[in-house]
Amino acid sequence: MYVLAVLAAIFVTTRLWESRGGRRDLVYEVALVGFPAGLIGGRLYFVLTSWNEVPDHWWGPFAIWQGGLGIWGGIAGGVLGGLWVLRRRQANIPAFLDAAAPGLLVAQAIGRIGNWFNQELFGGPTSLPWGLRISPDHRPDGYLQYTTFHPTFLYELIWNLLLATALIWLWRRRTVKAPGIFALYVAGYSLARVGEELLRIDPAHHILGMRLNFWVACIVCLAALAWFARIQWGWRRAPRVAALLAGAVVLSTTGCGNGSRAGQPVAPTGATTAPVHSASLWASTSNTVLPSPPAAHTRPSSSSA
Repeated sequence: MYVLAVLAAIFVTTRLWESRGGRRDLVYEVALVGFPAGLIGGRLYFVLTSWNEVPDHWWGPFAIWQGGLGIWGGIAGGVLGGLWVLRRRQANIPAFLDAAAPGLLVAQAIGRIGNWFNQELFGGPTSLPWGLRISPDHRPDGYLQYTTFHPTFLYELIWNLLLATALIWLWRRRTVKAPGIFALYVAGYSLARVGEELLRIDPAHHILGMRLNFWVACIVCLAALAWFARIQWGWRRAPRVAALLAGAVVLSTTGCGNGSRAGQPVAPTGATTAPVHSASLWASTSNTVLPSPPAAHTRPSSSSA
């Protein structure tokens, strides 16, 4: 799946880069360095944030064949590797970042298909028609009585493709100053992860009652919005515009917790329920009180992305 994702990213980036007179050889060179750098960055992020899942051997931190990659570290590592190549070739870095942004989203969307095969990184129980059937062996503790769950990786896949389409449209209009499209990629993807982290129930480390990656996504989203405002309007107007954009994002998500969630399964009559201490949005807004998932990792996962 990784190979297919990389090929898709190369294809999309090459088409966009060549449309502005760039050389495709540069895309190949960036991919040759960026892909392994992304793997290293993804593994480092996983080791630092999910240390209890690392095999207890000297080679544990390097055991990538046993799974464990963090998307945030993967993006950071890949971008840093690509920037190293671009600086050596004295290329137009802002323009190349904009050309690469849609391709990265397509690659991330393809990578999410693997979560379906592995039955991992899904959300809370649901009775919606598109609910994903999860085998008992892959259900987190406290959710063994449910069979269908929110396919959060599918939600991300769809969002990534829609966002990639929007960024390509902006690229062709030439109305956004470079690397504004890349900043929108970072902000848009992070915004989607905020919602996704509120739905997911797989074991994770928590800070102030919320999943670690929820806070990471919030910080990255706000930073990217500020970066985009600075690129487009300069330092003087950037704080005001960034604050307005951040406020719009907050307002768009505050209403998500009102009322019960559609498709939420109802506890059977006479069922024994326990108080909820989870930060998961679906659980905190439901009329049905469900057992709390564990706050720490209890089941190995092939990815923490």
